[in-house]
Amino acid sequence: MNQGYGRWPESSWVSGDTDWKLAGKITAGIDVGTTSTQAVVMCDGHLYGYANIRTGADFRGAADKALTMAMGTGGLERSRLDAVVGTGFGKQNIAGACKLTDEIHCHAKGARYLFGPEVRTVVDMGGQTVKAIRLYEWDRVRDFMINDKCATGEGRSLETLCDLIHVPITEIGAKSLEAEQDPEPVSTTCWAYANIETIGLFGRPEFKCRKLTEAEIYASHLFAFAWRILGVLGRLSPLDVGEIQVDGGLGLTGGLAKNVGIVRRIERELGVTAMKSRLDPMLAGAIGAALLAE
Repeated sequence: MNQGYGRWPESSWVSGDTDWKLAGKITAGIDVGTTSTQAVVMCDGHLYGYANIRTGADFRGAADKALTMAMGTGGLERSRLDAVVGTGFGKQNIAGACKLTDEIHCHAKGARYLFGPEVRTVVDMGGQTVKAIRLYEWDRVRDFMINDKCATGEGRSLETLCDLIHVPITEIGAKSLEAEQDPEPVSTTCWAYANIETIGLFGRPEFKCRKLTEAEIYASHLFAFAWRILGVLGRLSPLDVGEIQVDGGLGLTGGLAKNVGIVRRIERELGVTAMKSRLDPMLAGAIGAALLAE
């Protein structure tokens, strides 16, 4: 089995315009997740460098590698960092962190950096959990909700499915949008069951009259993702009685935010368009951690 089908490409970047030697304060944020690890370095609140890599089995090693990549090769050393803040599932494994903080506040702060002050509703869709966050207009968390235990591992389960069916995770979202109409979603409560049901659809006639197309099968699977994510968002303290409402701009973070098939279905059901950023949405947690170090 080619394990590359279920992985987003690793990436890193270091600014060629910022001289870290002139910075008054340099902070770093490291977000160690179950499937990927991100690190960012900020000079006086401005992004200097970042890295996004696979976590693997060695959480401490992944954090160390990501931070080294984010610092670049321009002579910046760890002794020059004024603060290193860690977050994420594996934050306890970050060597040299002066502070460990929760993912909710990190993603809220990072989303404001990515999308601007207009963002008031943030949904982080990661490898293990989905977190819906509502913000006050003055940059504080108003309310949040995390998915229940029977729906954990959303992002990781999609990686597994892509490996099983040999469809790149970078392409499955766009392929799902080729379906003329979304079929009923597969299981929205257990991703192990969802994957089994999806694989079964490749060989089972639907409603005993026709077989689903490949695009429709992907649509059924990703519709289940969107459905479950909307359920988490809907459990936030309501703004009013009735349909799920989005307060202000909607910002999506995490690896699943790069899946156009999931994003478009969330947008369709909510009747809104998610805000866009030039930066990778997977960096939100690390950016927030670095900003909270200031």
